[in-house]
Amino acid sequence: MLVLTGQLLWYVAYGSNLHAARLDWYLRGGRPPGGLRTYPGCRDCRPPRRTEPGLIPGGVYFAGESRAWTGGMAFYDPELPGRAAVRGYLVTVEQFADVAAQEMYRPPGTDLDLIRVAAETGRATLGPGRYETLLRVGTRDGLPMLTFTAPHRASEVDWASPAPVYLGMLARGLREAHGWDVATITGYLAARPGVAGRWSRSQVRRLVAEASHR
Repeated sequence: MLVLTGQLLWYVAYGSNLHAARLDWYLRGGRPPGGLRTYPGCRDCRPPRRTEPGLIPGGVYFAGESRAWTGGMAFYDPELPGRAAVRGYLVTVEQFADVAAQEMYRPPGTDLDLIRVAAETGRATLGPGRYETLLRVGTRDGLPMLTFTAPHRASEVDWASPAPVYLGMLARGLREAHGWDVATITGYLAARPGVAGRWSRSQVRRLVAEASHR
């Protein structure tokens, strides 16, 4: 049985929280530039103890309508082919609970029992909404790697084009976390369901190039 040793775990980000400054708004609270939502922040606003880039089986797609950015939101589907580029943040269980609560549009400040369930069984669902399903996507240094996503598969929903400011944040996060160049980031983002067929490769490349200079 996998346990939460020392009350630490890896929060695995695959969307806008690839960008460390974006995650900081969840930790400390406030409204990020270009966003439409103010975040209350976490009980423990300290930065992550470590960050590590990674690739996990599955893929990222865009669907729904973001109330924070407009446009499609990034979700993770472990059944999609390929590998998803992620960034692991070593945080406390309490911090993960508060970040997850804010993603779920729930007030932070309450520990989620489902975190332990997800860590031990691999999956736990709090509700039918977006980001209300917790998944264990691996382990690192003996600690569980957890993320949150929608309960459905990518093939079960209509894909939606992400807003430029949101996609640009993913681009900056990929560069920051993985050190990828413009061509590699462009290829990765342009192939995501919700971007492919809605953004031309040249449009994605231009956005990535602009994001890389910010």
